[in-house]
Amino acid sequence: MTPAPDQLPPSAPGRWSMLALICIGVVGVLSTWFSATAIIPELVAAWELSPSQAAWLTNGVQLGFVFGALGSSLINLPDILPMKWLMTAAALLAALANAALLVAGPDTAIAARFVTGVALAGVYPPALKLMATWFLRGRGLALGFLIGALTLGSSMPHLLRALTSGIDWRAVVWGTSAAALISALFFALTLREGPYAFGRASFDPRQALSVFRRRPLMLANLGYFGHMWELYGMWAWFLAFAAAAQSGGLAPFPFGTASMLSFVVVASGVLGCLLGGWLSDRIGRCLTCAGMMIVSGTCAGLVGVAFDGPALLLGAIAVVWGITIVGDSAQFSAAVTELSEPHLVGTALALQLGIGFALTVVAIWLLPIAAATFGGWRWTFLILLPGPLVGTLAMLALRRDPVSKRLAQGAR
Repeated sequence: MTPAPDQLPPSAPGRWSMLALICIGVVGVLSTWFSATAIIPELVAAWELSPSQAAWLTNGVQLGFVFGALGSSLINLPDILPMKWLMTAAALLAALANAALLVAGPDTAIAARFVTGVALAGVYPPALKLMATWFLRGRGLALGFLIGALTLGSSMPHLLRALTSGIDWRAVVWGTSAAALISALFFALTLREGPYAFGRASFDPRQALSVFRRRPLMLANLGYFGHMWELYGMWAWFLAFAAAAQSGGLAPFPFGTASMLSFVVVASGVLGCLLGGWLSDRIGRCLTCAGMMIVSGTCAGLVGVAFDGPALLLGAIAVVWGITIVGDSAQFSAAVTELSEPHLVGTALALQLGIGFALTVVAIWLLPIAAATFGGWRWTFLILLPGPLVGTLAMLALRRDPVSKRLAQGAR
């Protein structure tokens, strides 16, 4: 948990430089997350995939991440191994597994995506913990930068596809694999733990359950689970929604193509992450999360209204959605670092992320089924609305809990 404001030590020298280094590396390796998603139209044609098989090219990563995050939490891996070398090895594995798409077929591609997800579980939770070792003051903003890096990395395959339109889809795989490989080298040469290191934990599976025995942590996690239901359902299938709108004849199309619109929408979340971090350290984590989810849920309900245009309205709703849907993401992780016992922070983060991503598997699987039921993608995102609703109620309940005073040095 975070000390009271009057007990905080001086800010760590070099913390912003280290923040920049970690974020640069995260952008590169996280570009592998949606590398297959960005080229699904081409893969469906080349491999004659069914809608279910296409969904599993994304869900394979989600399940791999769940397996990696929960498995590492059960043995307290993020608390035992040096974070620098864990992240380096994981980034290298992500690069290799992603490159396997170049030689894979439909079945082996799903297996390769699963391994990619396992590898990413060795980058994302440790990066969150590493960031927290450098920041006590301004932790919400710092983690906002980190989740912004994750968001930018996640959007990069869409940008690569938009820039290589008309070129073989393998260009996206080559580009994202190279980015992850560079990140592995970057992590090995630049990362180091900050002065506010958390204690290391010995193996004890009971620690994995202890992080959920407190009501404040449960509420923070419930808020995160609602957030995740909406976030990855939208990120995984917005390209399909945009392509359907474009093929329906909407012209001029926002930002030119469905791939470029998808890049702009996902990448706009970087602004949301920075805004969310800034707000959370001032008006409070709970209010920031609740506010973001109210706006993003509203956009999920309205984006179908603008499916047929006008283009400006569709673009505006989509970008606002992209900003707010991820703007609160870092704050749930920050809340866990502040509400957990210091020596359990890595395990608590891995559990939160693992269960949250397990929910995304259901959302990603359900959305194309809903699209088939509704006769198209126009109203499909209504399926996501329960997530921000439940998440908002949970964060407002957490704000009323006296223990929430530990959040952001009292800004709850």
